[in-house]
Amino acid sequence: MSCSSALRRSFVTVKSHMATTEETSISEDRMLVFVPPHPLIKHWVSVLRNEQTPSMIFRNAMAEIGRLLMYEASRDWLPMVTGEIQSPMGVASVEFIDPREPVAVIPILRAGISRDEETLQPTIYLNKLPDTFPEGSRVFVVDPMLATGGTIVASLQLIKERGVENQQIKVISAVAAPPALQKLSEKFPGLHVYTGIIDPTVNDKGFIIPGLGDAGDRSFGT
Repeated sequence: MSCSSALRRSFVTVKSHMATTEETSISEDRMLVFVPPHPLIKHWVSVLRNEQTPSMIFRNAMAEIGRLLMYEASRDWLPMVTGEIQSPMGVASVEFIDPREPVAVIPILRAGISRDEETLQPTIYLNKLPDTFPEGSRVFVVDPMLATGGTIVASLQLIKERGVENQQIKVISAVAAPPALQKLSEKFPGLHVYTGIIDPTVNDKGFIIPGLGDAGDRSFGT
């Protein structure tokens, strides 16, 4: 994965889903970007890119890549509890996700944020976030694309105002571009971003190139 030298100083791109000890120490003061090298992720990115993909299949592809990236992002991060249960054949030692520990998944919806087509600045007009998050909350923020970075930065600032630290947030996105990643790395050190692919640039209208077009319009055929 290629990035400019200026970007390399601000965040680290990690293709593997397993972080090394060195990467773990770096993550405390730098943003990490994970691009899992999974063939299914590459497949669904390709389906999303294709301008001939119908809306129904586009929505399905977005859901599939979201599941795969969430799987990678939640690895070794969700709180677990151990115990024993009775199976039909005997007693088994088991592990469950601890339901007592707070975990939130926050989607950035097309209907909740608008963007000025000239300034490319976001306006949030539907905010369903709680006043505060429980202490120790782990938060997944899901945004289909990270292009100029205005929307994701505004959303993360709202979350941080409600008591969540950078290290407790993971961002999930199908496609990302350097302008958004640069803003995130400057404002949210320690953040982790999981994306299907990093594209090279954004045009003057704020679209990722080559990207996948307008995700909202393509999802609903508008």
